[in-house]
Amino acid sequence: MASKKTKKGSGAVKKGSNEANGNSGSRESHKTNNKAVSSDANAKDSKTYNFVVRTVWTLIMICGFFITLASGHFWCVLLILACQIAAFKECIRVTAMSGREKNLPLTRTLNWYFLFTTIYYLDGRSLFQFFQYYFINYGILNLVASNHLFICYCLYVLGFVIFVCSLRKGHLKFQFASLCVTHMVLLLVVFQAHLVINNVLNGLIWFLLPCGLVIVNDIFAYLCGITFGRTQLIEISPKKTLEGFLGAWFFTGIASIILTRLLTPFTYMTCPVKDINTNFFTSLTCDVNPVFIPQDYRLPPVVFEKFGLSSITMKPIYFHALNLATFASLFAPFGGFFASGLKRSFKVKDFGQSIPGHGGITDRVDCQFLMGSFMNLYYETFISEKRVTVETVISTILLNFNERQIVELIKVLNEVLYSNGFISDKAYKQLTALYNI
Repeated sequence: MASKKTKKGSGAVKKGSNEANGNSGSRESHKTNNKAVSSDANAKDSKTYNFVVRTVWTLIMICGFFITLASGHFWCVLLILACQIAAFKECIRVTAMSGREKNLPLTRTLNWYFLFTTIYYLDGRSLFQFFQYYFINYGILNLVASNHLFICYCLYVLGFVIFVCSLRKGHLKFQFASLCVTHMVLLLVVFQAHLVINNVLNGLIWFLLPCGLVIVNDIFAYLCGITFGRTQLIEISPKKTLEGFLGAWFFTGIASIILTRLLTPFTYMTCPVKDINTNFFTSLTCDVNPVFIPQDYRLPPVVFEKFGLSSITMKPIYFHALNLATFASLFAPFGGFFASGLKRSFKVKDFGQSIPGHGGITDRVDCQFLMGSFMNLYYETFISEKRVTVETVISTILLNFNERQIVELIKVLNEVLYSNGFISDKAYKQLTALYNI
């Protein structure tokens, strides 16, 4: 009997234990569900926060960009210089960190040395023309400007010598790889940024139009991709689709016509810069480039004669804008694909965190540099009039002639004007006496 009671009691204990375990399991399940709900809520809050941050900084960047445009060409040049320095810093960041780990302090120093030497070589000559009148008053500036190429070469050779002296056994492979990476970034970032600066000096439309086309293409590639994208475009960027790629081309072409129509009426956009301090409120005038003048184009009679049309009148800039839209859609995105491959090779998501919600500067301008270099080549090949102007002649004289040579040039010009009857005998004698002093 005792054993039976014991068995019965043990059975009761087991039952109670099972019930306790059941209650414990339900509590654990409830906790797990609460954690899952909390995790989903946190994820949702995180997505909302990231969306808000990304939107706010997008608006900040848009407003800042247009304020810079209105401030003038000088501030646009500074913006490009800042972007290229930031992009250079982000691209070599991994190399610089590895250099510190290997106790090679000169690696980072030489990177920055070659950067500023290259910027001085590429952009110095272009910017000298806006400060040409200072070269007459300050001989040292005239000496620096007239020997610009030689000074740049000496600076580069000095960096080369420092690099060779910094070589250390056991780190040679890394140091030469670092030098190669530095020069690759100088070519892909700094050189192309120099061409973008030239676009600004040629006229703000050649800077703003390609920038706008790249932005529009990026937006519509995303919208078309999420709407009807099915076919993967390139393996290195799995989210890019062929449908988004082609759809963005169509909408970018439409945007090129709209942007051109909005920008061409303003001389502030179409005129090359003569005064670096020019801004939106400055009265800017120039000889109109033929691409902004309406021209007649004959239409194929086989197609249009039934409609009574023989020709159409429009500005050539619209045809050029469509060509730029094609490059912005079919080729410029590969600058972004290249940047994606570079990030994957170093196993990083973004080049930096300088722009909250957007990553680094390089993540925003990876396509812009390639587009800007094409814009400069296209302008020099098909749009530029390549004319010799008074400004270019004066700039050449002030950068290359000393005071005695300038006086001799003035005498020769006076003789030419006198021989052509433009200057009277009395005036010519007075000028001759004046410059013979």
